[in-house]
Amino acid sequence: QETLFPYIKNNVKEYLRAHWEEEECQRDVGLLRKQAQEDSSLDGAVLIPLESGSGEEELERVIQAVVDNVHWQMSLDRKTTALKQLQGHMWRAAYATGHVKGEVFEDVVPAIRKWREAGMKVYIYSSGSIEAQKLLFGYSTEGDILELFDGHFDTKIGPKVESESYRRIAASIGCATNNILFLTDVPREANAAEEADTHVAVVIRPGNAGLTDDEKSYYSLISSFTELFLPSST
Repeated sequence: QETLFPYIKNNVKEYLRAHWEEEECQRDVGLLRKQAQEDSSLDGAVLIPLESGSGEEELERVIQAVVDNVHWQMSLDRKTTALKQLQGHMWRAAYATGHVKGEVFEDVVPAIRKWREAGMKVYIYSSGSIEAQKLLFGYSTEGDILELFDGHFDTKIGPKVESESYRRIAASIGCATNNILFLTDVPREANAAEEADTHVAVVIRPGNAGLTDDEKSYYSLISSFTELFLPSST
């Protein structure tokens, strides 16, 4: 939140100018334009005009509309595929050039290695796209740690606050939901996972939102992966 999202806000105009002629960038803009039309009835929505090819001034106007649209969507914390796709491509460029790295708490890698040695599988489920996840773990402060994960899920499988998403994940990996432990810092996600009969632990980390007293007393809480003692796989 403090690095990746501000990076998008601060660099989106520069990125669009640099990559505008590229096919991938044009696809991203096309998706954002389509999303903007769907959002046109929403308060503050920013439409993105089509280019008619009439010069530099018009190009700047279109780019500014894309920038304004991205800022508007981000101000509402929207998770549209169009926004996520552009963000993923911008982050890919930023990771590849070393402008940003994925920060990993020091207890994470040793813990995951132990779990895998014990025969367990480890998956990521995030509202960030699978591409964004792979960038974060591929260019992390611990180096490329993608080998530690057996698979990735994003909101294409369903929202994290809906229990059906966890059932779909379980079916996808061929595992009963009650053989899965889901780690999150968001009580609404924890609640949805529990409804699907998934085990849950809520993770307390620096920068995470605070919990209510009821949430603290209800959920199993951990502040480090070293606090997890998982049964060995059978």
